[in-house]
Amino acid sequence: MSNRPLNDDEVLNQMNKMVAFIKQEALEKAREIKVKADEEFAIEKAKLVKQEQTAIDALYEKKRKGAEVAQKIAQSNLTNKSRLKLLHRREEHLQELFASSRAAVVELAKDEGRYQQFLEGVIVQGFLQVLESSVTVHSRAKDEELAKKAAEGAATAYKEISGREVQWAVEGSLSDDSAGGVKLVSGTRRITLDNTLDERLRLLEDRMLPEIRKDLFGANENRKFYT
Repeated sequence: MSNRPLNDDEVLNQMNKMVAFIKQEALEKAREIKVKADEEFAIEKAKLVKQEQTAIDALYEKKRKGAEVAQKIAQSNLTNKSRLKLLHRREEHLQELFASSRAAVVELAKDEGRYQQFLEGVIVQGFLQVLESSVTVHSRAKDEELAKKAAEGAATAYKEISGREVQWAVEGSLSDDSAGGVKLVSGTRRITLDNTLDERLRLLEDRMLPEIRKDLFGANENRKFYT
């Protein structure tokens, strides 16, 4: 083995080999770094894309649900308006019906014979409910004389039914604008009985209203129980 020093060409050749080796190592290292960087970039890109896609999906779902809620609210408002309009029309129809009934009641008061018979009947009924020896009958001012005749007949009928006497007086204290009828006040003033046509019609309306509604508009689908 020769221990002679390398000449310039040999030194240059060795240096070139070392440079080529280092360069090759650097290229391979750079290639590894690039591959790894590309992989990490792809992973990060996929992650960002997934995040954006999730965010877009969430935003779309939020807007979709918002649109559904808005549509349901609009539909509910429209349904409620239609229901209220229907109920309003039904109420108007009922009021027209009651107005017709009141007009018929007013016509009764114009027929003196029928009206006196009606007054006598409600006064007898009142005497039997009050069951006191003294009763004041309040009528419309324009009915005062007719009410006296009716009260006289009612007192006779009351005695036949109950066997009791009743002292009565008639006062024309009710408004002539009312439909008619009478109010009875006991002598002790502890009992007041309203037998006016207006009150009787009101009570009849209240009592018959559910049945009238059913006959006119059918059964209420939301009602489960009937008394």
